[in-house]
Amino acid sequence: MNGKKRCLLPLLLAGVLFSCTVTFSAAKKIPTILVCPKTLDNSFWGNVRAGAMTAGKEYGASVIWKGPTVETDIAGQLAIMEDFVNKRVDAIALAATDVKALYAPVKKALNAKIPVVSFDSGLDPDPTLCLIATDNYKGAFEAGEALARLIGQKGKIACIPLISGASTSILREKGFNAAIARYPGIRLVAVQYSESDVAKGMAVAENILTANPDLDGIFAANEPGAMGAAQAVKARGLSGKVKLVAFDASPMEIEMLQNGTIQALIVQNPYNMGYLAVKTCIEALNGKKVPKRIDTGVAVVTMDNFYEPKIQQLLYPAGNSGK
Repeated sequence: MNGKKRCLLPLLLAGVLFSCTVTFSAAKKIPTILVCPKTLDNSFWGNVRAGAMTAGKEYGASVIWKGPTVETDIAGQLAIMEDFVNKRVDAIALAATDVKALYAPVKKALNAKIPVVSFDSGLDPDPTLCLIATDNYKGAFEAGEALARLIGQKGKIACIPLISGASTSILREKGFNAAIARYPGIRLVAVQYSESDVAKGMAVAENILTANPDLDGIFAANEPGAMGAAQAVKARGLSGKVKLVAFDASPMEIEMLQNGTIQALIVQNPYNMGYLAVKTCIEALNGKKVPKRIDTGVAVVTMDNFYEPKIQQLLYPAGNSGK
């Protein structure tokens, strides 16, 4: 081999190595993550989606947002889970519509080596790697305390939970009941489920108000129930007289707080919930040990603290990095 060929050989080898490196990098797989909420309806889930999509962009993942059209469609969520487990997505973030029914597809995914994390609502028992959610018991306990203060620690109240069998609803009922049990002057006269539907929430609130014309307060455990109850209270000219404490902070709920139909909101951080659900999936895919529980926080918002900067950021999360 002459000197000229010996000089060219290292350059040729370097070119081959460079070509291999570029090809490998270009072929690097983009992970696909299914984020399956309990429903596609209402602003709470819209904020969850915004956080999930932001995390997908930041961490280089393809996020599929797919859930049932209504929160009571357990069979629909089961079908979605089965479909995407069979399609072998890389990871799943799930807000279970039912604490028992979703156990089987989650176990199937885990057995197929597909990491699954829960967000908002978990399972019982919960085999997922991590639950990313509000402390629903604590938030509802604070709701009970807020309502007790508003009615002077005595009077008749009603509770409008979400859906029987959903872990979120179960925990919020328990937390609320534990709080009001501390006040012997308070009497819980009605518990009726909204089925996470505004019209149903309004109907049950109407029924409760008709049966209890001297009602002092209502706790509505999520956005649809709150909006239904608020409409019923307002329609009867009872705004401010029947005290209303509600979970979540949709634009309409915020407006109802400002005009005095709602007196307190128990505000979660759905944007951060979605962001952390996708981030935790990425961490699990990268072999990182993830915590079993991440509390995304809750705050009681009234007009007394409405304009505080941290409360404003929580109520209007647009532009929030989620970190």
